[in-house]
Parts: sequence; structure tokens; C-alpha cells
Amino acid sequence: MTISSALASALPGLAAAELSSGAGSSTLSASATPVLQLEGISLSFGGVQALRHVDLALHEREILAVIGPNGAGKSSLVNVMSGLYRPTQGVVHLGGRRFRQVPTARLGRLGVARTFQNLALFKGLSVRDNIVLGRVNAMRSSFVEQIVGLGRARRERSEARALADQMMDFLDLRSDADRPVAGLPYGLQKRVEMARALVARPRLLLLDEPMAGMTVTEKSAMAHFVRAARTQFDTAILLIEHDIGVVFGISDRVVVLQQGSKIADGAPAAVRQDAAVIDAYLGVAHADPQPQQEAA
Repeated sequence: MTISSALASALPGLAAAELSSGAGSSTLSASATPVLQLEGISLSFGGVQALRHVDLALHEREILAVIGPNGAGKSSLVNVMSGLYRPTQGVVHLGGRRFRQVPTARLGRLGVARTFQNLALFKGLSVRDNIVLGRVNAMRSSFVEQIVGLGRARRERSEARALADQMMDFLDLRSDADRPVAGLPYGLQKRVEMARALVARPRLLLLDEPMAGMTVTEKSAMAHFVRAARTQFDTAILLIEHDIGVVFGISDRVVVLQQGSKIADGAPAAVRQDAAVIDAYLGVAHADPQPQQEAA
């Protein structure tokens, strides 16, 4: 059995997902300036090395998936990209700037939006109001203007609601617009969080396990929305996800982490045949060398 067939049999649905979506058929230009670039990123927590000299580039309109076993460093990497962690070594290039630590307060103005592993929604607010909050960083009116309802504040509020309606239409949430988020099924809450990120019109969208906890049907719908977001909004997407079938089905490129190090980076078809990736996921046993017989 080849490595490719071993991975396909161990990860059911992977091959079919690739064929149905045409994953890896990207028209990206290798010479284009990356939307995001990491150089030599290392991260330590005391004596624990979470990331080791990771290099990574994400280009315009690319869907890049970062995968790896539990504890591989995937979420740590996203937290470095979004400024929640300051790397021990290395730099982040984002929005034409070079950072030792990305300023979280400026993420929106740098063209970055993200979702989280655990839902970070305001459960008592409606779907529409949660999505509108994604426009906060784009608003320029002062606190006083917003309280009094002066012209600029009214225009920004109207624009935010119009964009929120657009995102609800895109993610098929319009019928739930006025419902409190707390009353929605989990899969729909995940869509609301994605809508709140997209309403900021980011150049770069960071999705941290957007399909965790979903049913098969919900995952299929979310995979469709991820692909459509790239196409409709020209957004580069970095995806952290455990479902390998989904990852190989929607990604242009896949990066694999193991114990904080990058062990593979390439098109889905190439990565699924990589021996190091098979070892990381399947624990392939290697034959022990046979002891030599002593000469008589």
C-alpha cells in the first residue's frame, strides 16, 4: 500500500472531497507580495517550546490550512499572527508593515479579522447586532457623535447595518436576523461569528477551528461558505481545522505542524503523500534494523 492510499483509507472521505472541490487548483502568483508572512517564528512558555522557527506565507485569495496533531502549535501560531502572543524570535509581515508583535488594537485597520475556537458572541444580542459589532474598528465617529447621533455617526451606523444584512444574506442568516444568538443552534452561531468577521471586509481572515463540534451537514455548509468568501470578497483565508477531509477538500495549500515545527508545506495532493505527515497522523511503524549474524 502506498503512503497516499494509506492516508486515504485512514481518513475517509478525503479523496472524494478533493475531487468534488478541485482543491489545490489555485491560480496564485508565486511572485505576488504575501498578505501575511512569518519569518523564523519561535515561541516559548517557560521551558516549553510551542513553535520552532516557523516560516509561512499567505497570498491574496489563497485558502491556506494549518493542520497537525493536538499540541502541534496551531492555535499558538494564529495567536502570534493576531498579536495575542509575542514570539520569542522572528517577525510578522502584515499590511505592508514588519512587526515583532502584531498590535491587536490595530488588527482591523491592518485588514485582519478572526474567529475563535470557542464562540465569542454576545448571547443576549440579536444576530444582526452581533454582526454589526464587527464594524467597530471601521467607524471614525467619536463617542459623543455616536451618542448624540450626528451625521457621520448615523451614516456609519446605516452602513454597518447594510453590510450586516449583506453578510446575513451571504451566510443564509436573514430569517434569524432579530433572534437572540443564544437561541440558535451551534452551527448557526458559528456562521454568525464568521459573518461578524467578514463584515469588516478583511484582506485576511483567520479561522480558528470554524467547524469544531459541527455535524457532517453543518461542516459541509461551512466549507461551502469558506470557499465562497474567498471568491466573493477576494479574501485570503488561513484555516485551522482538525477535519482532514474538509481541509484537503477546500484548501489551495496545506501546512503541517508537529511539536511546533513545520514538517510539510504544499498542495493537498503533495502533502497527503508526504512520509512525515503520515508518520505524524498515523504513527507508521518503521522496521527495526536486523542484527547482523556473527561470523562462524
